[in-house]
Amino acid sequence: MYRKIEADLEKWKKDYKMPLMLIGARQTGKTYILEEFCKKNFDNYVYINLDKDEAICKVFEETVDPDVIIEKIEIIKNINIDSQNTIIFLDEIQVSERAITSLKYFCESIKPYKIVCAGSLLGVKINRFKSSFPVGKVTIKYLYPMDFEEYLIALKEFKLIEEIKTHYISNEAMITPIHEKALQLYKKYLVLGGMPAMICNFISNNYDIAHVNFDLQEQIITSYLADMNKYTENSEGIKNGQIYNAIPKELARENNTFKYSIVDKDARKVRYESSLDWLLSSNMLLKCDLVEKNESPLKAFVKSDKFKLYLSDTGLLKALSNLDYSEILLDKNQMYNKVLTENYIACEFYPKFKELFYYNFDKYEIDFLVKINGDIIPVEVKNGRRITSKSLNEYIKKYNPQYSIRISSKNFGFENNIKSVPLYAVFCIGNIK
Repeated sequence: MYRKIEADLEKWKKDYKMPLMLIGARQTGKTYILEEFCKKNFDNYVYINLDKDEAICKVFEETVDPDVIIEKIEIIKNINIDSQNTIIFLDEIQVSERAITSLKYFCESIKPYKIVCAGSLLGVKINRFKSSFPVGKVTIKYLYPMDFEEYLIALKEFKLIEEIKTHYISNEAMITPIHEKALQLYKKYLVLGGMPAMICNFISNNYDIAHVNFDLQEQIITSYLADMNKYTENSEGIKNGQIYNAIPKELARENNTFKYSIVDKDARKVRYESSLDWLLSSNMLLKCDLVEKNESPLKAFVKSDKFKLYLSDTGLLKALSNLDYSEILLDKNQMYNKVLTENYIACEFYPKFKELFYYNFDKYEIDFLVKINGDIIPVEVKNGRRITSKSLNEYIKKYNPQYSIRISSKNFGFENNIKSVPLYAVFCIGNIK
């Protein structure tokens, strides 16, 4: 399946002096993407899984000299590695800090070594690196679950994608049958989420949501919880799991600003803060900060103790909340559909804007503030067609923004300086002028 990260890999291929590191949560498709890239673009390809290959792990423990490392790998694997025509993929590199350190020396080598690497929890590893991380010697890219546009590409809905983009630009409503089709595809995406395994399973079952194996989502959550215990001290792993499992409860609250007391009534920041940092670094959670001013740069006005947390994938949120897919597809649970919808927007925005912000003023709240073409744009989220909102109207009166965005089930439009964006067109925001 096509992933947008492929464009970044193609750019790296043109000037591959620095090793490339792909960071992302487990099951987002890192290994698959890099394997396909290596096979398609290079004459020779060597795959090494450092979590399984103890012998090669020991090589890195003994030396960080690229020439010696390659020589030892050739002996262990009984292969010849031509630095000019061979790419080496170091998977699960987080298990060897020395392997990460060696990337600096591969970068500085006069030989044209081509190294790509990936691993679960690399973000955590970097943040807690005990040695000197090779800053400036590694090209770092991030892979997130498939966004809605990638989902449509996987379904081969190419004409629908172009239709959505056209109407996003023109602000003209799409004809009702196409609008309704796109909304139904969106609802299915909300249920499936963006994990490649889920979308592949959906496709292999002829797009029949009733036959999708939703146990896959449970298995991914189980693997996340297992990682929390495998790569942390026991007490921190338990706290990580407590926070992760508390997210559905947090988002269901009317005021869903995160409070440590949601995790445990006696919980305190000082005890759980490192665990929260771990989950954020792992990309399992996304953080949306409250800002005190709606001015650029928004990051300068963050209130450090006020924020919301979202799961990195709506399908996993559905599974963690123990919701049945029919509740979402048939709009049986309006309250929690709003939660899923807001989480979906966060998942679409974060890879694009690299940060998330919301804003309170007087007694009102704006769901998201985004910076587009230099302007701070308020974004209001509605999960249905009822779009009346005092918060956005009051914001417009008070601050007179360049324009505002309202995301809902309503068709495209532009009225009272509010751009109406259907839920299925969120991928256009910030990408299309």
